[in-house]
Formats: sequence, C-alpha cells, structure tokens
Amino acid sequence: MKKKIKHFAFYRSIRFYIMILLFIMGIVPSIIVESVIVQSYEDRAVSQRTVMVKNQCEILADQLFNRNYLSDTSDDVINGEFNMLTGIYGGRILVINRDSRIVMDTFNIDNGKYSLSQEVTDCLNGKETSHYDRANNYIELTFRIKDPDKKSSDAETAGVLLVSVSTTEISISKGILEERGTMILAIITVVILILGYILSGILVKPLQKITRSIEGITDGYQDESISVNDYRETKLITDAFNRMLARVKTVDDSREEFVSNVSHELKTPLTSMKVLADVLNQNPDAPIEEYRDFMKDISAEIDRENSIITDLLALVKMDKKSADLNITDVNINDELEQIIKRLKPIADKAHVELILDSFRPITAQVDETKISLAFTNIIENAIKYNRPEGGWVRVSLNADRKYCYTTIADNGIGIPEESLNNIFERFYRVDKSHSREIGGTGLGLAITKKVIVMHRGAIRVKSKLGEGTTFSIRIPLVHIV
Repeated sequence: MKKKIKHFAFYRSIRFYIMILLFIMGIVPSIIVESVIVQSYEDRAVSQRTVMVKNQCEILADQLFNRNYLSDTSDDVINGEFNMLTGIYGGRILVINRDSRIVMDTFNIDNGKYSLSQEVTDCLNGKETSHYDRANNYIELTFRIKDPDKKSSDAETAGVLLVSVSTTEISISKGILEERGTMILAIITVVILILGYILSGILVKPLQKITRSIEGITDGYQDESISVNDYRETKLITDAFNRMLARVKTVDDSREEFVSNVSHELKTPLTSMKVLADVLNQNPDAPIEEYRDFMKDISAEIDRENSIITDLLALVKMDKKSADLNITDVNINDELEQIIKRLKPIADKAHVELILDSFRPITAQVDETKISLAFTNIIENAIKYNRPEGGWVRVSLNADRKYCYTTIADNGIGIPEESLNNIFERFYRVDKSHSREIGGTGLGLAITKKVIVMHRGAIRVKSKLGEGTTFSIRIPLVHIV
C-alpha cells in the first residue's frame, strides 16, 4: 500500500512538472506576443497621428506667416482651421511670437502670457520638436513660423506654433486590446492546463508500465525481460534495464556457480586425503614404502588445498574497496626477464620455447608484487596449455607516452570462441578433465584481471582453437588515483 502511494506521488509530480513545462512553453510566448502586438499598435497609432498632425500644421504655419497672423489674430480663416484641428484631434494650439509671447491660445487661458518652455526655446532657435507623453495621453509638436519662400536653413523664425494633440482614444483602444488579450490568455491557459493534464497522463502511462513490470520482476512474479515500446525513450530505458537484468542474472548465476565450485574445489582434496587415510587405517601392517607414497599424496593434496585457500584470500583482499597498491617505479623489462627466468625450467620440461621481445626500456608506476603475479599467471598458463609436442610462448613489450603494452602469445591448444567471455571467471575451466591433469586452482586469470583493473588497465584475449592464444595487456605508465 505504501509503495503504491509513493508511486502515485511520483507520477503526480511528473505530471505536475510536465504541465508546468507546457504552461511555460504556451503562456510565456503568448504573453510576449500580446505585449508586442499592443505596443506595436500604440507606436503605430501615435506615429500615424503625429504624421497627420504634422502635415496639417506645416501648411498652417506657412499660412500664419503669409497672412501675418502674428500681428493680427482676427483672421477668421486661420481661426476656423484652428477650431477644426482642435475639434478633430481634441487638442490645444498656441501661437507664440519671436518674443516668446503667446498671441493666441485656443483655450483662451494664456493669451498675452510668455512661454519659456524648452521646446519653444529650441524651436525659436531653429529646432522643431515632437514629444509623446504616454502618462498624460498627448502628443506635443512645435513648428517654426517662417517665410515659406526661403530655404529652411536661411529663413528667420518669426514665431512658434505649439500644438498639443490628445491620444486618449489611442489609450482607450490600447486598453481594449489588453483586456481582450488577457481574456484570450486566460482561455489559452485553461486549454493548456486541460491538454497538459491529458498529455501528461499519456506521457506518464508508459513509465507506469515500466514500473509495474519492474515491480513484477522485483517481487518474483516475472522472470522475463520487460518490453515497453510506446516511445523511443521508453524502448531505450527497457533495453538498458533488460541488459542490466541479464547482467544481474549472470552475476547471480556466477555467484551460485562460484559457491558450488569453491565447495567442490575445497572438498575434493579433503575427500582424497580421507580416502588415503582410511586405506592406511584399514591396513596397519602395510609396507613402509606404501605409507610413504600415501603420505606423499596426502601432502600434495594439502598443498593443493593451501593453494586454493591462498588464491581465494588474495581475491577477497583485492575485492575490498580498501585494497591498497604499493606503487613504486618498476622497470618492466627487468620484471619480465625475472619471470621468464623463473618459468624457464617449467617451459624446458614441457619443451616450450620462451621468447621475450623488448622494444624499448620501460618504467611504470605499478605494484611490483601484484603485476608480477598477473604476468606470471598468464605466461604459466601459456606454457601449461601449449602443444604436447612442444611449442613457443612469445612475450612482447612496448610503450607509448601514456601506456605500457604487453602481449603474451602462444601456439598452444587455443580457447573455444564460446568460452572467451568466461575465462576470467573464478574456477572457470575450458576443459575440466585436461585442467585437472595439468593442475591449478582455476583462479589465476580471475586474479590477473583484478590486478590489471586495480591498475586502471585493460586486458583482452584473442584465440582460435588449435592455433593458439594471445593476451594483450595495457597499463598506464603513471598511476591513476
């Protein structure tokens, strides 16, 4: 019950985040678009009104000069145009002479007063201005009153036409657009939330299938791989899980086989010793030579048992995270020469030729004891599993700026292709009957691989049955912590 509640909360969180993501992806662009549209409308409307007023006022400014309006403001034609202009645009017009005195105000408020604003001063100095006051909803423009027959740069400014045009209707239209935009955004929000809820449910459904399948495997109700191919992503997840599951099963099988092998390997010498001891007990009058032979066999079985236990303890020690390496600078050339020298009597007895090819002097930061053990295990195996009539084992050593490369090749009996992936497993034997005759604990290659991995190296093997085997080892020259 608790598990179901946790899963429900988990999927609810996923759906929530998906809805939030869809909301952000849908609403934020909509808000930006709405803001851009409203602002574009306002800018365009103000620009159009400014151009229209400016065109009319430029003509009006010329008429003011030609009809000498600055001296006589009783001109009905000009006043009529003023009334029409202010009526259409809901604005105010001021006519200011050269002395900054207001000769006419359409509001009849400031007639006869002086205007000392910056805009008027600039216009009297030849600079016409245009300003939009968004806060107070008006456009203010200034126009020079000058002789229209003279060039703009040469004509003297006789006065200023100051026009203020209302933009209240633009502001109202903008407000209506914003209200409608807000309404549309609200509708979009509701639609996105509904679609997001539905879509998130569809997206989460395959994940729920995966969870149920994993729970079935975890609870022991299912012993097969899972398959949820609704989306490419879920297929990748299930494929990765199936590979992990296969690996777990392999490890589990390997563990069971390891326990079985350990029991068998440890029990076999004990059984042999018991049989030998029983025979001796049942024949107290046996000749001394027979006693010596039996005791020799018992001693050999004890040595074998001790070898298995020693290798097992070595593996256990290497498996611990706290396993330390005693790193020193080691001359790999000298190390391989010493190993070849130690193993030469075994090779000579098996009529196997040992060859060492060193292409350059190599010094690496390694644990000398462990790396020597790894090389010894492989070379000794190459000797033991060589041709009955004799063969060769070639050890090649080379390096680049980063790695030391060691190749151990032989022309022995080889390894079947189906066994190549298993030879580094503990107690694995390709040919159990032949391996028993040769001897060994079945842990050598497992120890070797562990040593190489501890040094952050890599080991690869290539083999062909009846033709020989090649091990390739790569180890960093500088120890990687």
